[in-house]
Amino acid sequence: MDALKAIAASSVKETKPQFEIGDTVRVSVNIREGDRERIQMFEGTVIAKRGSGVAETFTVRRLSYGVGVERVFPINSPNVVDVQIVRHGKVRRSKLYYLRGRVGKAAKVKEQIK
Repeated sequence: MDALKAIAASSVKETKPQFEIGDTVRVSVNIREGDRERIQMFEGTVIAKRGSGVAETFTVRRLSYGVGVERVFPINSPNVVDVQIVRHGKVRRSKLYYLRGRVGKAAKVKEQIK
């Protein structure tokens, strides 16, 4: 089991982005198209975080042309280049799955003023 932990520890990033549930984030993702690589942004609200260690993931939701799009990102993936916090959200829950059923202004998360 120690060998497995050693392999997993080498895959964990040293600096993890510090964001919480409800924050609006801009995730920079490495996209490979054939032999070319480019960085694509995905901006939305963090609705869930789960796991720990190497398997830690977070889910980001946004509306694109009136359709809800969710994407799950592994925090320790080399394809996730950067996570920038656009604004902090004021929430009282650890999972924001209820936003899936909301439309318009009801789907927004209030901003936390610090």
